[in-house]
Amino acid sequence: MEEGTLKSPSHSADTCCDYDVFQWDQREDCEVRQILDRIADKWSLLVIALLDERPLRFNELRRTIDGISQRMLTVTLRQLERDGLVRRTVFPTVPPRVDYELTPLGMSLHATIQALVTWTEEHQQEIAAARTAYDADTRPSQAVSADDAL
Repeated sequence: MEEGTLKSPSHSADTCCDYDVFQWDQREDCEVRQILDRIADKWSLLVIALLDERPLRFNELRRTIDGISQRMLTVTLRQLERDGLVRRTVFPTVPPRVDYELTPLGMSLHATIQALVTWTEEHQQEIAAARTAYDADTRPSQAVSADDAL
């Protein structure tokens, strides 16, 4: 836990939802938090997006995903396979051929990811404008007030 981070929220009034959004974030061993951490990382999102199109071999994925190391791709694929999102199929050829594809569970996740991407594309200009306005109003010498820190 980071210094200055509270273990529980100062208020958690339920204004719009049927669940407490903080309930999963307070437990270190919570499965929901672990799954969200896994599927929300940039490499997993890219792998899932690419595998939605068709099954791919390891080197096809590595060539397509700019900046990913062989080790990171291996770890990502293993984690996605462990979570039941990706299926690894080994073909008995010489040399062995290994394909990766989304499972039905992975395909259902891709639909959710696609909705997030669509939202981002639709609102990217608004976000860029907000960032520009924020950067223009914020000066590096401005200290964070006590009210902002809460």
